[in-house]
Amino acid sequence: MGGIVKIVCVGGGPAGLYFSILMKLWNPANEVIVFERDKEGVTHGWGVIMERRFLDRLAELDAESAAEISARAVSWNEQVVEINGRREVNRDYGYVYGVSRQRLVDILAARASGLGVEIRYEQDVSDTSQLPEADLILAADGASSQLRGSRAQFCTRVTDGRNKYIWLGTGKAWDAFNFFFVPTEAGWIYGHAYPHETMTSTFIAECDERTWAALGFDTASPSRTCDMLEQIFADHLDGRRLWTQFPDGMDARWLNFRTVSNERWYHGNLVLAGDSAHTAHFSVGLGTTLALQDVIALAGQLRRAGKLSAMSISAALAAYQQQRQAELRPHATEATRSALWFENVPRYAGLSARQFATVLHARRAPLLPKLPPRLFCLLHGVRHRSRAVSLGPEAGAARHAGGEPPQQAGGRPEPRAVSAQHALCAGPVVLMGVLRVTAPAHWAA
Repeated sequence: MGGIVKIVCVGGGPAGLYFSILMKLWNPANEVIVFERDKEGVTHGWGVIMERRFLDRLAELDAESAAEISARAVSWNEQVVEINGRREVNRDYGYVYGVSRQRLVDILAARASGLGVEIRYEQDVSDTSQLPEADLILAADGASSQLRGSRAQFCTRVTDGRNKYIWLGTGKAWDAFNFFFVPTEAGWIYGHAYPHETMTSTFIAECDERTWAALGFDTASPSRTCDMLEQIFADHLDGRRLWTQFPDGMDARWLNFRTVSNERWYHGNLVLAGDSAHTAHFSVGLGTTLALQDVIALAGQLRRAGKLSAMSISAALAAYQQQRQAELRPHATEATRSALWFENVPRYAGLSARQFATVLHARRAPLLPKLPPRLFCLLHGVRHRSRAVSLGPEAGAARHAGGEPPQQAGGRPEPRAVSAQHALCAGPVVLMGVLRVTAPAHWAA
């Protein structure tokens, strides 16, 4: 095989395009072809989210495309929760960037083409027999991957969430990530909203299936769906319209989130990345970041293999699978907990706005669904008071909503010798110990 590798990427989204960029930067002589089902300049979706430190990582790998992405992105460092007419703001969120998915794909496609990658549009690939001979085939063709679906060897598992959601755009420009919770006669409905361009935002509406059907969304047309949601979220949209039609011309529709996982990530020279390999619930905002981290890891393992042959490529794929499955395990667990929290919003709706914001921000804590919500909030407050004492007066100054920011992609919190924190992250035995130490006197039996 020598030092030149023939690579085919199926899927011209961020993962497939970024992998093609990395492989060309590694060796400009590599032959890389990307097959994309959509037309050039057309993609499906609204905005995607990245953290500042991940953009810094992209800049280390390819400064040119990272600079373009940063220039086109909008940023914020607050998370807002609105419920029952009250507004809680978390200012300890860290800087996050939103960018149009279309703009991101355009930037990466232009960069890839400039490096000599061939991109073939309007190519719907359902089997490897449709592809030219290649040393490596990357299946980055989404959660409904046809290449993955044609092979049982991946041992794919797909689980549908209970809630319904719909992904929309709007001309309302927010300056923070927002959660809106609105009661209706049929039940609670919630909005997730964040900016991805100066004058454009992403808006995701979500509710349980019973509420969805009772409100009539099961029979509503796309335009009627937008009209109904604009009425429900009128206090938050400030008269701005919701858009149901994606840039590719397709109308958004209500879906149940599909959690995809695979026991194996490669078979022969075919390897999975991004949503074809795994999905993470949209409420954690890591989909694009995790997909790009996949191909960064894959490119890294191939480079470490040195001079590539069929044997060394197979070894690199095995190392890639082991690495990414281990790295993704905590994110998958946290995404599942986050999805379950949104499937059980009525359990927390009776809390004060401050308490509600607290449990929302802490929704990935393993004990949250096992404790009475008010008891959890009490222990959460003890934890932060303990941290303020142990870390100094400035430790709690930035806390506004009584919560904490979502877990950072690729990072874990540093362990601290604070009993209340262990109570939220460990098991019932530790919890009972905390109650004995910290509970008010009138709790004694």
